[in-house]
Amino acid sequence: MSTILANVIGGEHVLAADGRTSPLIDPVTGEQAGTATVSAAPEVEAAMSAAAKAFATWRRATPARRQDALLAIADGLAARAEEIADAECRETGKPRAAMTGEEIPMCVDTLRFFAGAARHLEGKAAAEYMDGLTSWIRREPIGVCAQITPWNYPLMMAVWKIGPALAAGNTVVLKPAESTPTSTAILAEVAAEALPAGACNVVLGDRDTGRLIVGHEVPQLISITGSTRAGIQVARSASADLKKLHLELGGNAPVVVFDDADIPAAVEGVIGGAFLNAGQDCTAGSRVLVHSAVHDAFVAELAKKAAAQRTGLPSREDADFGPLNNADQLDRVLGLLERLPDHAKVHTGGHRVGDRGYFIAPTVISGLRADDEIVREEIFAPIITVQPFGTEAEAAELANGVPQGLASSVWTTDHARALRMSAELDFGAVWLNNHGALTSEMPHGGFKHSGYGKDLSAYSLEDYTRVKHVMSSTG
Repeated sequence: MSTILANVIGGEHVLAADGRTSPLIDPVTGEQAGTATVSAAPEVEAAMSAAAKAFATWRRATPARRQDALLAIADGLAARAEEIADAECRETGKPRAAMTGEEIPMCVDTLRFFAGAARHLEGKAAAEYMDGLTSWIRREPIGVCAQITPWNYPLMMAVWKIGPALAAGNTVVLKPAESTPTSTAILAEVAAEALPAGACNVVLGDRDTGRLIVGHEVPQLISITGSTRAGIQVARSASADLKKLHLELGGNAPVVVFDDADIPAAVEGVIGGAFLNAGQDCTAGSRVLVHSAVHDAFVAELAKKAAAQRTGLPSREDADFGPLNNADQLDRVLGLLERLPDHAKVHTGGHRVGDRGYFIAPTVISGLRADDEIVREEIFAPIITVQPFGTEAEAAELANGVPQGLASSVWTTDHARALRMSAELDFGAVWLNNHGALTSEMPHGGFKHSGYGKDLSAYSLEDYTRVKHVMSSTG
């Protein structure tokens, strides 16, 4: 096989006809660790043609056939777990234990969930809503789905995309992030063994490749997980052809800690929720709001725990997290730290670690205000900001006072307060006395600038279907 990572189109490895490639950079060292093809119009056209051709047959596949295929893909991923972990750790720098112990098992579980969900579509009962006429609902696949995934969880986000799309009878053209394509290419190889040729295609490339995919006339649905800026650009492009959109965009999760909370548990929850994957998680609990009565003690304990977090190589068994993914992200985060207002207080961290790779020290910052840049922006780094509040109403106002609306958590021993806050918080997920737990059976998706559409759960499967009303005369 070529040393250049290739597209997987129609079940075959395909390099860009013009020979363009891009380097794959190891974020641990900042040095090149591989090379990937960069696709242009011919490769995008080939993938769309393959997906359209496969849709003609895959849409007719029985739910049992789709289930078998998804179960086979799940088994194939499990069989290639070590190879996938090698590839993803090389391109993300995340701890290997996170891949083998958490992410790959969840990917396998998600595919198995959608395998079962494929056989359990729901809809209104057939009935006579007019005399002499019977109505019923058909849920049908939409068609070819164009999907774009980010670099923070390359394999997991690809699985979240293809799982519901294939379960519903659609076919896929997916573009992974330019810096982290290898695990997704392996997924496409596994899928090709279980699916009709062209049902699941992976096209590698840069932003220009993504624009070609989004702007192509064939896809009937565009799905992207990425930044709010990227989602807005995709929405503008897709609107020209009235394509359906499925957007899972940036987050800026508040963690609301009341004075009656179990403070040690809340501190541990914040540490786990904010530093997971070096904070490069759209649900990262990096924006902490703490009742003024316990603010100072909470910050002191949080800073102590944060300072003990370990960043290091993927092979380091005691590493809590790895580097940021790329040089651009490092520069962006360092810029946020350099522009901190005078009233901000850095308790620990606040700097780059070493001069090789893209490591940031675990950081805790207090003294911030609601309109500060680092509070309003999604940080996507191992950085925690802390703000005080006095009342329940103020906590809700501060929590909701950002453009994003993906996830949130509340820490309190008052059950009634927890229920009130869960209703007041304008976020697609509210965790009570925990932060960040995900399960295949429950939906993941946000409001406002965090986009719309759900990943995971039966709600995601519904997003990848269209509803048709059929009415028949009974006379």
